[in-house]
Amino acid sequence: MSYFKRKPGTKSTVRILKNPFPDIAAFNAVVQSIVLKNPLGCTTYQSDRKNHPPVRITREQYTAKFAYLNTSGKRIGTGLDMYDSVEGYENGIAAVISNMANIAAHRGKVRHMADADLFSVLLNCHDPDGAVFFLSIARDRVTISSYTDDAIRNRVETWADSVPALH
Repeated sequence: MSYFKRKPGTKSTVRILKNPFPDIAAFNAVVQSIVLKNPLGCTTYQSDRKNHPPVRITREQYTAKFAYLNTSGKRIGTGLDMYDSVEGYENGIAAVISNMANIAAHRGKVRHMADADLFSVLLNCHDPDGAVFFLSIARDRVTISSYTDDAIRNRVETWADSVPALH
C-alpha cells in the first residue's frame, strides 16, 4: 500500500502511483467519479456572490507524444501536442496521425507513443468545515494541496485507498 508523504513548505502531500494510469479512459473515469459522485463529501459554497459546486475542475492538461520513424524504423523526429480536454486530446491524436502534410514534412511515419502521454487535472474542493483545498490527479501521482486540517488528508487518503487505480 502506498502512503501520502508530506512535502516540505506549504501543507501538501503527494502519493506516487506504483502503476500509472494505463490510458486516458481509466484516468478520466476516476476524475469523473470524483466530480459526479463526490466521494469526499465536499459541499457547495458561495464566494463573491457566485455559487460553486462541491468539486469543480479548475484546470485540465493532456499531452500526447509522437515519434516519426523512417522506413527502417529509426526515429527521425518527435512531437507533442497539448490539449485542455479529453475530447481535444482524442481528436488531436487522430488529427496528427492523419495529417499527411505533417507526415511529409517529417519524412517519416508517425506513431503515437501512448505510454509516454501525460494527463493532469486540478480539482477545487470545498470541505464541509468550510476550507477549500486542491486535489491534483496526474497520470502517475495524486497531490492534495492547500489544505488546513489533517482530517482532509485522511479523508482523501481513505478514498484513494478504496480506488484500485490509485494504489
